[in-house]
Amino acid sequence: MQVTSPVRPPLVTGGKTVSDVTVDICKQVEGKPTKSWMVAFTISVITLAFGSYCLFWTWWEGIGVWGLNKTVGWAWDITNFVWWVGIGHAGTLISAILLLFRQKWRTSINRAAEAMTIFAVLCAASFILAHMGRPWLAFWAIPLPNTFGSLWVNFNSPLVWDVFAISTYLTVSLVFWYVGLIPDFATIRERATGIRRAIYGALSLGWDGSAKSWSRYEAVSLVLAGLSTPLVLSVHTIVSMDFATSVIPGWHTTIFPPYFVAGAIFSGFAMVLTLMLITRVVFKLQDYITINHIESMNKIIVLTGSIVGIAYITELFMAWYSGVYYEQYALFYNRAFGGDYLWAYWAMMTCNVISPQLFWFKKVRTSIYWTFILSIIVNIGMWFERFVIIVTSLSRDFLPSSWAYFSPTIYDVGDYVFSFGLFFTLFLLFTKYFPVVNMAEVKSVLKSSSKQQTK
Repeated sequence: MQVTSPVRPPLVTGGKTVSDVTVDICKQVEGKPTKSWMVAFTISVITLAFGSYCLFWTWWEGIGVWGLNKTVGWAWDITNFVWWVGIGHAGTLISAILLLFRQKWRTSINRAAEAMTIFAVLCAASFILAHMGRPWLAFWAIPLPNTFGSLWVNFNSPLVWDVFAISTYLTVSLVFWYVGLIPDFATIRERATGIRRAIYGALSLGWDGSAKSWSRYEAVSLVLAGLSTPLVLSVHTIVSMDFATSVIPGWHTTIFPPYFVAGAIFSGFAMVLTLMLITRVVFKLQDYITINHIESMNKIIVLTGSIVGIAYITELFMAWYSGVYYEQYALFYNRAFGGDYLWAYWAMMTCNVISPQLFWFKKVRTSIYWTFILSIIVNIGMWFERFVIIVTSLSRDFLPSSWAYFSPTIYDVGDYVFSFGLFFTLFLLFTKYFPVVNMAEVKSVLKSSSKQQTK
């Protein structure tokens, strides 16, 4: 007899059986695209087309079409890059770390979160390529033997560390995501005919569902989770080094590594929530992505949001306690209480520190509408965080004679729009052709988490 704790709500509602899970999840893969999916996909492709034009023009004319000047040499491009890398963190966190901690509530959301990670990292990479000006020479960032004599990457540069960290993170995340898909591909293969059966048969790599296959699958999953976990911490830590190793006031601080990691998890979970709330409605998955899942993610958001708030206050304290005039000017007079970007600083504080505190109230963190609104606010706030760090620090450096104001051009905005178009186009294709919920893992928790199965 199965026993369920009375204090824990079920992870799967609606009295679903194992067969119901297969039917419900395979429905959107096997059926024709719905009207809502077609509308969303059309909007995404139009957005991608406009963004592609802007990106092409950036490459054609050079990054002079951006609003950069001799003082603010980094602006929207690096802001967007760091923002997308941060969003890519939650997928691995949900999949890997929660797997190691045996958290069953991850099973309904891990698949979409992993996909989000991969697409977000690709979006981040697009800004690196755009910023290079000559993207066809991107391979110069890789230490390959070449015919240019002494030409070699500068291993002292954190920008090269970025290349290694992010490419490793992308590779491990991609393998982790694909390995998790194999049993579900086999399920779809058994239900498909014709060319679809051949495609999903090839994708399932000959999965036969034997005890040996499951044993190896679980072992590989644990190994990949163990590899992915330190990568979550290392990737954004290294991104923070891009700034922390500089001498620019407002960047040169040791708090950046933990501060960036907490912020990345914070923004990543917010984006997961945004996507999952839309997915559960469009594909009618309310029985699998329940209020219990949403509340659990909101608890992590309020925790990481509080850590980020403490980091902001710590930055101010460190600037005051250091006694360094330039640091005090950057943090107090050019961010918190003055400067051209005062509005951006307080937009960041409002979105990232004040708004998430509403999740302390159970009515708010179990509300679909409040969760959707606050998840978008958090993502806006995290973009402002990166903008504040990068642009305010550069716009007022050591020399007042070089101070300058940054204003974005249509190509700054267009390249950002490109990343949104790319992200949502890939995500919508994923939800249509791949099972968006991990059927195998949901079935594994069905007995201990479904009311129907415990009767």
